[in-house]
Amino acid sequence: MAPVIILFFLFPTLLVLLVAALSLRNSESRKTKCLNLPPGSMGWPLIGETIAFRRQHPCNSLGEYMEDRINKYGRIYKSNLFGAPTIVSADAELNRFVLMNDDRLFVPSFPKSVADILGKTSMLVLTGEMHRYMKSLAVNFMGIARLRANFLVDSERYVVQNLESWPENTPFPAKEEACKITFNLMVKNILSMNPGEEETERLRKLYMSFMKGVIALPLNIPGTAYRKAVKVTHTYSPFLSTILKVIERLMEERIQKKKEGTDSIGEADLLGFILEQSNLDAEQFGDLLLGLLFGGHETSSTAITLVLYFLHDCPKAVEQLRVCLILSLVAGWSSHLTRLLLRFQTISGSTARIDNYMPFGQGLRNCAGLELAKMEIAVFLHHLVLNYDWEIAEPDEPLAYAFPEFAKGLPIKARKVSFIV
Repeated sequence: MAPVIILFFLFPTLLVLLVAALSLRNSESRKTKCLNLPPGSMGWPLIGETIAFRRQHPCNSLGEYMEDRINKYGRIYKSNLFGAPTIVSADAELNRFVLMNDDRLFVPSFPKSVADILGKTSMLVLTGEMHRYMKSLAVNFMGIARLRANFLVDSERYVVQNLESWPENTPFPAKEEACKITFNLMVKNILSMNPGEEETERLRKLYMSFMKGVIALPLNIPGTAYRKAVKVTHTYSPFLSTILKVIERLMEERIQKKKEGTDSIGEADLLGFILEQSNLDAEQFGDLLLGLLFGGHETSSTAITLVLYFLHDCPKAVEQLRVCLILSLVAGWSSHLTRLLLRFQTISGSTARIDNYMPFGQGLRNCAGLELAKMEIAVFLHHLVLNYDWEIAEPDEPLAYAFPEFAKGLPIKARKVSFIV
């Protein structure tokens, strides 16, 4: 009888909640009729169309959600995503217009999970003067001079170390190895932390939990990725150092060393650069660090994995790239090398409009680390194609899930070769 009694009392409550949700939906619908909004559907109460929007699909398609709604409503439509009314645009010209008018006609807005986890002073969620200030710090730190003096040397070291650790003719997940390269490069240049050290590994594991929460539904319920990520960034555990706790301790140690005159790092890493060039507190620096890790690690590691995936199916492109790199090592071939490089940089006018090609964004929100990203990929490609052949060990494909993601991590087999005599 107990289940029946519970159901008897629970049913009226559920009924009231359903009626309230439907009433709220109808009220919002009446309000939006007064606005000149594009057509669309707001989906279910509270969750809207988030579940359908987040459904994985191959990266070479728009996915069922986008294709269905474009067919129904056109390339610009309204929806409800991540708990907020949203205008979705699949129109490149409108997207470029929005990006170029940031802070004038438009203000960025991100899902609640992004702001909660990255922090309220993250460069990604800030607007106005504070956003410009934080971005200027990031751009200056990752400028061309520093890329040549610091990032290039470290990038080459970590790429070579990683490639040499690849097991020969044994399958391994390429995405995991790409993540090691980009994460090690970023934490070395942000906090002077070295790969393989206990604290570096602890920070890497914390960051993995943090990343899962950034793209999760903002449900603060025990067991969800969002809850775990919020716990990582905003609470302290006696058994597990949190990201912000690590940062605060490193800042205190560096400040003390500066007072004692024993700081040998100076402005070589972001922590020293910030301590000298700004007055950010630990929380602001922590938010900046998480934003740079988010932008400089996840995106570059995904791009490197996609390079391995797509070049595997284009052996002719690999051979052309090898020829280009070999010629670059031979004196007197600079003009021929330039012509070859230009071929790789050309975008066919029949497949894409130049002004619609925005791999690093546009306007105030363009990628602060775009030169770093290009350098990382170039260094990886250089050592890969001159020293290795590879094949995809198991069928896998990139799936769109906030970021392109491989279900199996792209298992590959590699074989060391040498094309330099």
